[in-house]
Amino acid sequence: MKIHEYQAKSLFWEYGIPTTTDIVVSSPEEAAQAAETLGLPVVLKAQVHVGGRGKAGGVKVVSKPEDVAPTAEAILGLTIKDLPVRKLLIASAAEIRKEVYLSLLIDRGASKVVFIGCADGGVEIEETAKKSPEKILRFEVASKSLGGLTREECLPFATRLLPDPKNADEAAGIMVTMARMFIERDCSLIEINPLIVDGSGSVLALDAKVLLDDNALFRHPENLEFAKVETDGEDAKSNSNGLSFVQLDGQIGCMVNGAGLAMATMDIVKHFGGSPANFLDVGGSSDPRKVVGGFQLILADKNVKVIFLNIFGGITRCDDIVKGILEAREQFDVTVPIVIRLAGTNEEEGRRLLQGTDMIIAQSLEQGARKAVEIGKN
Repeated sequence: MKIHEYQAKSLFWEYGIPTTTDIVVSSPEEAAQAAETLGLPVVLKAQVHVGGRGKAGGVKVVSKPEDVAPTAEAILGLTIKDLPVRKLLIASAAEIRKEVYLSLLIDRGASKVVFIGCADGGVEIEETAKKSPEKILRFEVASKSLGGLTREECLPFATRLLPDPKNADEAAGIMVTMARMFIERDCSLIEINPLIVDGSGSVLALDAKVLLDDNALFRHPENLEFAKVETDGEDAKSNSNGLSFVQLDGQIGCMVNGAGLAMATMDIVKHFGGSPANFLDVGGSSDPRKVVGGFQLILADKNVKVIFLNIFGGITRCDDIVKGILEAREQFDVTVPIVIRLAGTNEEEGRRLLQGTDMIIAQSLEQGARKAVEIGKN
């Protein structure tokens, strides 16, 4: 579950990770008042669930009181990577003596939790990883040891980021706190980009990014408050429809019932030389509205050339899925070809409903994947 920076910083404050004093606002007037409260200069930061805000004009430093409201209005008028800016974080500007990158994440390949660091700073951390991978530092921690991590264990890694003994000790303390927060709140990522040494020589988290495992919400009713905040784009649509959706960069839209079958469908599409445009699991429900919602998500991607539906009916009824497809085609213009493979509960009834349409009916998963790839390449 993605949360906004201001929400992530509230968790930092709760756990004692030093960060800036901020005020979240949603209008130019509120921004001007917040700047007066905090004192100039301030940083105005767009609150959207994507990176690259600075390059898109979503982060501005303002030093004059008369410039705060106009700057806030301009940022609130932005759409960054298709996401409208609805909230701003007004943060006290900090003097930066040094900045580094620090994160804690799950490395599924290593089956460990890993601290990632870079002493050169993290604004272009992806480019640094590509061009100078030797600058990316790793500190692997066994999952069972994370909750008991000590400052002494973190100090060698922290010293590689911040050689000054005082700063390294502060950074090691932050790492211990990150580990505790990671466990206690069921996080999948905690990122500080950048972690700075400020004008007074103290280590401070200037930014905050936190991903929470939404599968663990039953353990964390307190995290539901974050979920209630308006989400953006595909996340909002998929959450509201009860769908599992991940946007990818291919041309073949995939709609499947069941996460395992969805992964297998993507694999066979890749096997035959195609490129999936998404992961979309409509789940085990037979609710046609989920199919309609799935079509909305897939067709929002202009790169999609064909939609491949792979439905294996158990609890899910094939005829209900087809009803959802037909309803979607009535509600909005579906201009791309549809390849559909049906198997299982009410399969024959589903096929009967497809008679007279221009949809391509596949007799097997392999046949359907081959046809979708063939269309997708044209």
